[in-house]
Amino acid sequence: MKLSMAINYSGGFKDAVQRVVDLEKAGLDVVWIAEAYSFDAVSQVGYLAAKTERVEIGTGILNVFSRSAALMAMTAAGCDYVSDGRFILGLGASGPQVIEGFHGVPYEKPMVRIKEYIESCRMIWKREQKFEFHGQTVDVPLSAGQGTGLGKPLKLINHPVRPNIPIWWASLMGLSVTATAQMADGWLPIFFDPEKFHDVWGDELKAGLAKRDPALGQLQISAGGMLAIDESLTGDAQQKILDFARPQTALYVGGMGARDKNFYNTICQKYGYVEEAIAIQDLYLEGKKDEAAAKVPTQMLEKTNLVGPKSYVKERLAAYKEAGVTILSVNPVGGDPVKAIETLREMVD
Repeated sequence: MKLSMAINYSGGFKDAVQRVVDLEKAGLDVVWIAEAYSFDAVSQVGYLAAKTERVEIGTGILNVFSRSAALMAMTAAGCDYVSDGRFILGLGASGPQVIEGFHGVPYEKPMVRIKEYIESCRMIWKREQKFEFHGQTVDVPLSAGQGTGLGKPLKLINHPVRPNIPIWWASLMGLSVTATAQMADGWLPIFFDPEKFHDVWGDELKAGLAKRDPALGQLQISAGGMLAIDESLTGDAQQKILDFARPQTALYVGGMGARDKNFYNTICQKYGYVEEAIAIQDLYLEGKKDEAAAKVPTQMLEKTNLVGPKSYVKERLAAYKEAGVTILSVNPVGGDPVKAIETLREMVD
């Protein structure tokens, strides 16, 4: 099992990179860089590649609407080149608020677009033929009657470091999860409870894995949460740390998406927290964010984070391994992050 952590896009990037340099020595294997509608993630991938030696660097995530399929493939190949083969292309759909509101692109066919981007990227990286793809969202070269008519198929000039750069898909629900299990190298879920995730995604994962090409290998899974290991973290002390996750969880469950279309809320309900999910959304949309945070189920926080004494965290590690998690993604809190990663590395090994 590899260890990973994410770099927040809200600020302090250069300080965070220095921590990654230290954490790499402590046993960190992967770092994820978010983008949202902040600074682009790609420039930060290049900066990290220059500052680190071993750690893999993934985008968590790039949306498939703000870059063309060819540019996505070029960018990934470039990131893999400057990092000497350490890049992971994390893709997602984002949402209409960002795609239409910030990028000015219609939010149409998100699942189909990601599937066609995956196919396009792999085709471009292999360089076995000139890039020509005529799908529902990717039409290259432009079909007759569009543009100047001068477009022609082209092949990527450079030979990529790897023709099979790993592609991870941050899918949330339904057919997108099925498509992830079928086509992607890895899956980036959210609110992953290793004992109950099958209640939310089990059928979809099973359907996708049944159609998966064996050449892709095992579906990799990255999941985890806050990390704090200390013998004092029981009872109220443990709860105090877990409470740090309440505001963000309430934001997602209560405020992400429309009232009738919030996938994070649906995930919460599928875990069995139906009344709590409804209450969180009602309170959050009424502007009562603190009250919404207080409604986040304590059990959900306990199951989706690693906070407690070493023996407890060891049990949680076993649960994640049993669930098929191959990259444990953690956010060290409440202490020395380097020491926390060193301790976790020893426990995992």
